[in-house]
Amino acid sequence: MPESIDPPPQERQLKWRTNAVPKNIQRKVGDIVCKPGEFGFLPEERVDEIRGQIDHLPITIEQALSLRGALNQEKSVHSHGRLMRNANQLRRRYDKGEGVLTLSQRFDAPPVNTFRAILSGRGWSKNRIKETLKNPDRMNKRDQEEFSKAEDADKVSSVNQSDTQTAAEVFEDILCAHFDNLEIRFRRQEDLLREQKEAEGRAIVTPDLLLLDDVRINGVPCAWIDAKHFYGADLRFPRKKTQKQVDRYVKEYGQGAIVYRHGFTGSLVQRGAILLDASPLDLTPLDEFHEKRAGGSHS
Repeated sequence: MPESIDPPPQERQLKWRTNAVPKNIQRKVGDIVCKPGEFGFLPEERVDEIRGQIDHLPITIEQALSLRGALNQEKSVHSHGRLMRNANQLRRRYDKGEGVLTLSQRFDAPPVNTFRAILSGRGWSKNRIKETLKNPDRMNKRDQEEFSKAEDADKVSSVNQSDTQTAAEVFEDILCAHFDNLEIRFRRQEDLLREQKEAEGRAIVTPDLLLLDDVRINGVPCAWIDAKHFYGADLRFPRKKTQKQVDRYVKEYGQGAIVYRHGFTGSLVQRGAILLDASPLDLTPLDEFHEKRAGGSHS
């Protein structure tokens, strides 16, 4: 925090209505949106099928698709050990002609992770695999073709996540604009990065927004806010990952808030942070971003 704030912090009371999704709905919709071996972008027909199956439930299609991403991420984490244990078997099957997508379905694991396991079965080091996948033209023709298929069919462990990152940045801009319009003062993450590098030689703790005014959201004091451009699912992997981040922020600044772009499950708890959704935000810039990148496929 700055040593002095001029004028001094002003107390601001904000009402932020949220509409959490019940845990039983998360479970029910999870069974609908996740199919074994299905880790890529969904064609319009599959999205329409999901829409028809959830239209009577208190969850939107956008929330359901984002939940699918969280469930597939969880599945990716759990399947990693199984893939590595079977790396030699995967490599043998691949060498006999089985494609990476067939093997991905057989092991219900993301295609790119499956391809990594095949390379590991050849005795390749993690670093060699990482560098090769960044420069796929180093591989032989079949490997290049199979890796390309894996990338196209994998939204979870794909090497290129640039669109996802850009959308997250647009959402962060929207959140900042919201607090600007409310005339609430804050430091952005890039300001904190620069200041901490100058003072400490490295970035220490950098939430998306560090609030300089005394902000109370739904009666709860909030020193910082972090933007999450996804659905807040009550699942072990994302819950644990976010809690580690929250713990660092709380230790440095005190309690804060997390704003989930696609809402969250009502049973989700992140100690030290209140959970919010995007309902009061103007999401027009995000809609425009997604429209520009729309190509008949969905997350």
